[in-house]
Amino acid sequence: MKVLLVHNFYQQPGGEDQVFQSEFDLLRANGHEVNAYHERNDSIVRGSIRLAVNTIWNHSHYRRLLATIQSLAPDVVHVHNTFPQISPAVYYAARDRGASVVQTLHNYRLLCPSATLFRAGQLCDSCLGKGLAWPGIKHACYRNSAAATATVSAMVSIHKLVGTWSSLVDRYIVLSEFARGLFVRGGFPAEKVSVKSNFVEPDPGFIAAPGQRAVFVGRLTEEKGISTLLAAWRSIGGRLPLDIIGDGPLAFLAADAAAHIPGVRWLKWLPREEVFNVLREAYIAIVPSVWYEPFGLIVSEAFAIGVPLIASASGGLEKMISSGRTGLLFQSGDASDLTAKVLWALDHPDEIAGMRIHARKEFERRYTAAANYKSLVGIYEGALESRRQGKQARSAIREEPKCTCDRISGGRIDPNGS
Repeated sequence: MKVLLVHNFYQQPGGEDQVFQSEFDLLRANGHEVNAYHERNDSIVRGSIRLAVNTIWNHSHYRRLLATIQSLAPDVVHVHNTFPQISPAVYYAARDRGASVVQTLHNYRLLCPSATLFRAGQLCDSCLGKGLAWPGIKHACYRNSAAATATVSAMVSIHKLVGTWSSLVDRYIVLSEFARGLFVRGGFPAEKVSVKSNFVEPDPGFIAAPGQRAVFVGRLTEEKGISTLLAAWRSIGGRLPLDIIGDGPLAFLAADAAAHIPGVRWLKWLPREEVFNVLREAYIAIVPSVWYEPFGLIVSEAFAIGVPLIASASGGLEKMISSGRTGLLFQSGDASDLTAKVLWALDHPDEIAGMRIHARKEFERRYTAAANYKSLVGIYEGALESRRQGKQARSAIREEPKCTCDRISGGRIDPNGS
């Protein structure tokens, strides 16, 4: 099978970037012809009119993708992220060159302008299922800018209106059953939304003996629960040292904690292998998210080494962690409950040792490259079959003329401006 992976990298590295590279390597290792088309946000000018237009429809990327797909002739175009530069033009380029399209929904961007379903410290579904995300624009949910939020909302709404999301994507991949439920509730066709978790490769190896530290890995943002984590550690103090790995808007909180709370270290952003080195010295890992966490790559990474998780009962995390078997769950946003769970873990080393074994077994069952490859190829095959059936149905009705234009007008998208 020939696959073209498409991804718009963010300015700061994150889990989506890692998954994009991991799936590229996975497919190539299994004998597929794999190529990558990507863009980076390093040079973009925020707030510019050009960026706003390109977010909705990037004519330059459409042309380049047409040429790329024509040259490589992939069976499947698998898109990870189009925002903000590549734009949904990628789906039209794939359609015009006859390739099937798979889109991984790493976050909630197509349901919520901020991509998090989280606002003002609380879960928020005000824009879910709406034709235009007026509540998000009103509250300036994306980058604290009403104009920027309006751009994101326009991108989603216009492409909803012209049928991009419903007709040009053959299969969507979500990371958990919880996320699938949200997207179906938001109007995505249930038959097109498949669940496939992320995976860990290469296998970092099981460490039977517990370490002596707690570890947090993630973006330092409000929805990731960094405030809850640090509030708990003000009570825990030096009883269990804490390593914080990550960077982001709330980095100053991690820096202050490292300076004033005994045992807390802020290691900033680390390459993946160095993250594994820290996890090998961990007693437990903490996932204190207060938003609807779609997956949490740290869960599969910790399980691979055999590190139990103490996580908030939020989003997909509640199903990923079996409380008392592979970790513990605490009430989302409740620092006192997190503190209690950490202190219980310290007082029950035998139980934690047992959880290490079960965590590793869970990794072997669900998060290996082999298990993920089988799921991914199955989704690709479903996308190819869906595209074939669509072509046959259209041929049975009439021979459909090609529509190409490079602007959005009259309720349709025409990439060639005709």
